[in-house]
Formats: sequence, structure tokens, C-alpha cells
Amino acid sequence: MVHGEVWTIKELFVYPNEYIYWTVQIVMYPFMTGLVAGAFVLSSLYHVFGVKQLKEISRFSLVFSFALLPVALLPLLLHLQQPLRGIEVMLTPHFTSAIAAFGIVFSVYGLIVASELWFVYRRYFVETALALREKAGRSLAENIRYRLYRLLTLGAYDLSEQAQELDDKAVKILAGAGIPVACFLHGYAGFIFGSVKANALWMTPLMPVIFICSAVVSGIALCILTYIVTMEIRKLIVAWRRKPLPVLPLSEELKSAEIQVVTMTTRYLVMFMVLAITLELLDLIFRGYTAVKSWDILRSVIYGRDFFNIFVLQYGLGNLVPFVLLLLPRLTIRRAILATTLVLLGVFMMRWNVVIGGQAFSSSFAGYMHYQLPIVPHDWETFREGLCGALMVGVAPFILFWLLCKIFPVFDCPESE
Repeated sequence: MVHGEVWTIKELFVYPNEYIYWTVQIVMYPFMTGLVAGAFVLSSLYHVFGVKQLKEISRFSLVFSFALLPVALLPLLLHLQQPLRGIEVMLTPHFTSAIAAFGIVFSVYGLIVASELWFVYRRYFVETALALREKAGRSLAENIRYRLYRLLTLGAYDLSEQAQELDDKAVKILAGAGIPVACFLHGYAGFIFGSVKANALWMTPLMPVIFICSAVVSGIALCILTYIVTMEIRKLIVAWRRKPLPVLPLSEELKSAEIQVVTMTTRYLVMFMVLAITLELLDLIFRGYTAVKSWDILRSVIYGRDFFNIFVLQYGLGNLVPFVLLLLPRLTIRRAILATTLVLLGVFMMRWNVVIGGQAFSSSFAGYMHYQLPIVPHDWETFREGLCGALMVGVAPFILFWLLCKIFPVFDCPESE
């Protein structure tokens, strides 16, 4: 059976060798890389631009970006017919193609994020390793933690003021250098689509810029949503551990810190949302104004067959509704959860409409193809190219983030001023 024949429905005149080859995993790929770039940009707002109100969530988003990084490779590996060959992109990177250049960009970005994390948490590594070394009668778990943190110190135990100032300078340099690399990491995904001359929907020079702006929006929204959920879990843990004692003051303190951070972060989310929506609408208006040869079938897809996905789900629920919710005064936690969830829906639908919508019409300009997402898998191909594979990719970064939080505390971590 030809790849794509299971989930492709053809209508009118479609060439025999045409199918929906790029499925939900190719939708998840730019979506996940966008989350990586957006989370890193949010963390850099404090380290580079000195926005002190974002100090707590910047450390949170930096660790979360590091958890998202390896998952960005997972959709491509699941989509490959021979996934064992995927490592060749990392082992032989070169600039002869956009996909091959991914190995260089991904490696550089991974080193930048890992180095910045080390400089941010170096003091914590050293203090924890020294405290465990001086402790007598360590348990097995404490011995494992001591060896782990001793390894993470890399032999640098200097905690003098001069050493910590050098750490802060290194963090600023790495964060500043990481912003363009993170944008390029996701912008090249838009470059891949924008450089496909055979597809009328993808061929536009604005595609990389649109992908970058929407990536920042999605990354900030996911960090806000995950931060809120994490803070709520912290309050429940505090209430459970101190159940016999009054817990109202500490719970109220966590709640006030949560609202303050969320309110400040949503301001930057709204700014990037305005930029992303403007670019997307500008691209849509430009296509209608130029009205190239393929505009007739594009118009039938945009304003006809995909009208609900584009104008209701993407622009309506994914942009307009959360934009209004975030602009209303006295932002609440529940409203922030709803708004950020809808923002993520809008960005995901933007990726869906680009990837799937770009394959919805035949190269003959006289036929259409519909993609049916496999819900219940009956073999390995329908699993990895269906709903189950997409959910596996979506859940993986949260598991990695939970594991990384055991090593990098995102809250109550001593940090050099």
C-alpha cells in the first residue's frame, strides 16, 4: 500500500500518484520547534533585557525549553519510513539543503541552552554537592545525588563574587546569542515550506517570519499555562503537607506571586500576538490582491473548504477570543488558562492549515484531497501518523520537564544577584 493511501480521500481530478504525504507529525514538528523557540525567547527577556518581573518565569521557561528540545526531533523520527537513518542529519550536517542544515542549528542551539542552564544553576550545583559531601551517613539516594551534582559542577567550585559575576555575564551573552539561533531554528521550518515553488499556498517570503512570530506566541502561552498548573500543584502539595497547621498565609503568598507573574507575562504575549496576526492577515490580503494563476483554487480552499479551520478555529477561537480575554481588566487565573489554551489551539491550527491545507488541492488545480486523521490505530503506520502518535509527542516534554525539575529546581533556587 502506498504511503498516505489509508488517510487520503480524493475528489474530482487528482493525479494517481498524489496523496497526503505530510500528516499530523509534520504538523507537530513546526509546532514543537516553535514552542522551543518561544520558551527560550521568554527566558531571555529577563537575562538580556533585564525585565525583573519575569525573573521567576524566565528560569522556569529556560528549563522547559530544554525539556522541549529533544522532543522536537521526535515527530520527524516517527514520520520517517526508516527512522534509524534520521541520525545521519546530526552526524553529517551541511548547508546544501535546509533539512541538512538542521543538524548544525539544532546542535548549536542545544549547546547554548545547556551552557546557559549550567551557568544559571552552577551555584546550586556546588552548594548541593558540598552539603551532601559533608553529610555523614548518606543513604543510597543521597549518594546518587551527590555523584550527580559533583559531576554537574564540572570541577568549578568557586563561589566568590567575581566568579558569580562572570557567570551572570556568561548567561547574558548566551541568552543574547541564543535568541537569533532559536528564531533561526524555527524560521528554517517556515523556510522549507516557503521555498517549495510547486505549491502555491506555501510559496511566500513571509512564511519564515510568520512561523517565527507564531512560535514566540505559542511558546509564551505554553509557559504561562504550564507555570499556572505547576503553581496550583505546589499549593496543593503545601496544603497537604501542612494539613494540621494553618496554611492560608503561604497559600495566599503563592497565589499573589502567581497572579503577578502571569499578568506581566501576558502583556508580552499580547504584543507578539498583534505582530503575528498582522503578518498572517497581510499575507492573506497580499495573496488576494495579486491573484496569481493559482488563486482560484486557493480561494476555493481558503474561503470554502477550509473556512471553518481558518476563520473560525484559527482566527476566531485561536486569536480574537483570547486577545479579548487578555485585554479585559483584572486578569484572573481561570481567564488566563482559557486564553492561553485557545492561543495554543490557534497556533496549532495555523500549522495544520499550512501543512494539511497546502496539500488539499491537486497539482492539476482541478481536484482536492482530504486528510482523515487515524483515531484508532490498527497498525504501526496508523499509530505514528495518527492521533496516538501526536498525543505521544505532546505528552513527552512534560515528562522530561518533570524529570529535569528533579535536577534543576525552577522555584526557590539561590541565585547570584
